[in-house]
Amino acid sequence: MPDDIAEARARMIAKRFGGSNPTTGGKGSVRRKKKVASRGATAQSDAKLNTTLKKLGATNIPGIEEVNLFKEDGKVIHFVNPKVQASIAANTYIISGPSETKPLQELLPSIVSQLGMDNLSQLQSMAAQAGAAGAPSAIPEGDEEDDDDVPDLVEGNFEEVSET
Repeated sequence: MPDDIAEARARMIAKRFGGSNPTTGGKGSVRRKKKVASRGATAQSDAKLNTTLKKLGATNIPGIEEVNLFKEDGKVIHFVNPKVQASIAANTYIISGPSETKPLQELLPSIVSQLGMDNLSQLQSMAAQAGAAGAPSAIPEGDEEDDDDVPDLVEGNFEEVSET
């Protein structure tokens, strides 16, 4: 008889709470106080990166408008208005922000002052290839002098010319 009572109580508890574990939810269970938002993988990696940068003692460097990283294959990684941080003690520079990979020719007029010896040799070889391919020269043939120059004076006395 005591076994029958225990089974009846177990059935009643299962019926009332929806299963053998009354803490999993359902009617009569305690509500959750707040919902915990799960962070994505990028948020976790950003948090790890920020703690590592704090350990290095990296500080922000304001006022940098663009950063160009020159690759060996002649391409340039170009950052516009990046966030630049530096840790002088660790000899580490951190550049973050949106970037584009562009060919060297696309950025040429504005980045000539930034080019190193390796990039200058690449630039010379590109110019030689362009010249060998029959690229038109800057001065047309047979037009050695510029037409915009001031013509030579035929008469030497200005006062006589101005009086007439």
